[in-house]
Amino acid sequence: MIRNNWTKEEIEQIYHMPLLELVYRAATVHREYQDTAEVQVCTLLSIKTGGCSEDCAYCPQAARYNTGVDVKALMKTDDVLTYAKRAREAGSTRFCMGAAWREVRDNRDFDRVLDMVKGVNELGMEVCCTMGMLTESQAARLQEAGLHAYNHNLDTSEEHYGDIITTRTYDDRLNTLNNVRKAGISVCSGGIIGLGESHDDRIGMLHTLSTLPRHPESVPINALVPVAGTPLQDNQKVDVWDMVRMIATARILMPGSMVRLSAGRNEMNVTEQAFCFMAGANSIFAGEKLLTTPNPSFEEDQQMFQLLGLKPREAFKPQVLEEACAG
Repeated sequence: MIRNNWTKEEIEQIYHMPLLELVYRAATVHREYQDTAEVQVCTLLSIKTGGCSEDCAYCPQAARYNTGVDVKALMKTDDVLTYAKRAREAGSTRFCMGAAWREVRDNRDFDRVLDMVKGVNELGMEVCCTMGMLTESQAARLQEAGLHAYNHNLDTSEEHYGDIITTRTYDDRLNTLNNVRKAGISVCSGGIIGLGESHDDRIGMLHTLSTLPRHPESVPINALVPVAGTPLQDNQKVDVWDMVRMIATARILMPGSMVRLSAGRNEMNVTEQAFCFMAGANSIFAGEKLLTTPNPSFEEDQQMFQLLGLKPREAFKPQVLEEACAG
């Protein structure tokens, strides 16, 4: 049964299970709700890079940090559509566009993004955007243009959030998710581990996501990629088993959602990624960059899919997100 009334104590018990038992339980849930041979292949393109006014401690695109990221204006629509076509030819079924903005503004840049959304939608791909905070009216305009999903990560728990970001609040993030949901756009929201958070913080973030009135259709689990020049540049690499534990717990709590193995995958070998898929991950980003950080190539992923017997999930496939929901 898909539930929205998980308690923190219940999640804590799941999260701290012996790892192999946890993976077995998650794999069992995964088989009940998903085709375990399918993985959603997404491509993420930075359509406007750098110069962001936020102070997210992990982000190389924040204007206040000297990270070597060159500020680039919003890309031309034709160039974005060319990139999207290449991604589709390489096997991607979802195309995500990221703009380093604090919030969307009603201006000519937004009008251009709407044209991009229309163009990618016409290619038969699920189109996703991540552009910071959204108002209700902006979300409605994106939906009218054909936007399928909007990404807005919680990043961490509400308690730890202020140590990572001070330029917007946790409620600001939840409000954007609410505006996206009201517009009829699917929600993509997860977080990052390796930010100096505790296990309780990880549990808290999963609790917030899994007790939303409707679970996010997509839940990205990211491992911090430390970037020189950011406040978190010296943070230690996330242990792969921490990623497996997070993915498995997310899969049990939100069985109908896509759980995406996201940032940090470039540091994993095929065996470690296979363990993540076994634990319930069924979505990845493909392509050599995730906005500004490295990612495995399309060719490497194709070889991995062939070895593990995986296939790309078709676009717009329905999901089971509500089933006698409790709470």
